[in-house]
Amino acid sequence: MGEITVSAQHIDHLVHDPASSYGAPYMQAYAALAASHRGRPAAEIVPLLRAAADAALLGFTGADLAEQAGAISTGARYELRVRVTGP
Repeated sequence: MGEITVSAQHIDHLVHDPASSYGAPYMQAYAALAASHRGRPAAEIVPLLRAAADAALLGFTGADLAEQAGAISTGARYELRVRVTGP
């Protein structure tokens, strides 16, 4: 299970918010990769996750991304604990 802290004003960078104009939430990219890259090597998935995290301005560590890539590769369930800070 991974963890990330996101400010309340940027939660739309992580999950889709229909009230927001932000167009690249990370969880959409993750879901798309999970659908298209199951069974692929984790090493192939990590750079794609890094690009999605960078586009969403989220600070996942390399270890976080490797863990997520492993889950996508094997089709395992992945849990992400999210801390929301600020107003």
